[in-house]
Amino acid sequence: MPASFHKSTLFIIVFVMMIPISLIAQNFSGDELIGKGNPELFGEGIGLRKEAYEAFLKMKAAAKKEGINIKVVSGYRNFDRQKAIYESKYRRFTNSGLSPEKSIRKIIEYSTIPGTSRHHWGTDIDVIDDNGKYSGDVLIADKFHGNGPFCKFKEWMDLHANSFGFYLVYTDNANRKGFEYEPWHYSYRALSKQMLTEYIKIDIKKVLFDEQLLGKEYLDDEFINTYHRDHILGINPELY
Repeated sequence: MPASFHKSTLFIIVFVMMIPISLIAQNFSGDELIGKGNPELFGEGIGLRKEAYEAFLKMKAAAKKEGINIKVVSGYRNFDRQKAIYESKYRRFTNSGLSPEKSIRKIIEYSTIPGTSRHHWGTDIDVIDDNGKYSGDVLIADKFHGNGPFCKFKEWMDLHANSFGFYLVYTDNANRKGFEYEPWHYSYRALSKQMLTEYIKIDIKKVLFDEQLLGKEYLDDEFINTYHRDHILGINPELY
C-alpha cells in the first residue's frame, strides 16, 4: 500500500482527534433529555458534562482575577427533582385558592414542567457572585441590576461569558415570550444546541401523562403547543 495513503490516513486521524467533542455530532438518549438518564457529570454540587465543566472552570478562574467568585446555586436537576419542585408549587398554589390552570401558569413564570427543563441536560447553570453581599433569595432580577449585589458580576458576564461558551438563556428582550427574564441562567451552547435539536423531537405530552403528573389533565394539546413555542423555544436566539 502506498506510503502516501498511510500519511493521509494518519493526518485524518490526528485532525479528527483535535476537533472538540462538541463539534462532533453526539447522540443523546431520550431519557437523558428528559432528566431520566444517567449522564457523567462533573463538579460537586454543580453537575455539568465534562466539556461544559472544563469551560466553567476556565471562566471561574478568569473572573476570580477580577475579584468575582462565580458560584453555581443550581446545576443539574433530574426529572424527579424537577417534578418535586413543580408539584410542591402546584399544591401550594391550588391550596391557596388558585384554579389548577392559574396555578400552572404561575408556576411556569420561572419554573419548568418536569421533563422540559434545560437543567436536565448537564449544560445549564444558575450562577451568582459569592463575593457579593446578599441575603435572602438570590435569584431575583433586581439583585443583578442597579445597586444590587451582583451588578459587577452581571457586567463581567455580559462581557466575557460568551467567550467561554456560556450564553444567557432567558434574556430581557421585550419581544421574547415564555419564562421571565433570568440574569443568572447560563447555558453551555456547544452542547445544549445539539441537545435542543434532539429534544424537540420528543412527545413531551406522552411523557407527562405516563408520569401521572399533578394537573396533567390541564396540559392539553393547546397548552403543550403554546408552552413548546413560548417557553421551550422562548430563549436567546444564539442558543438555537
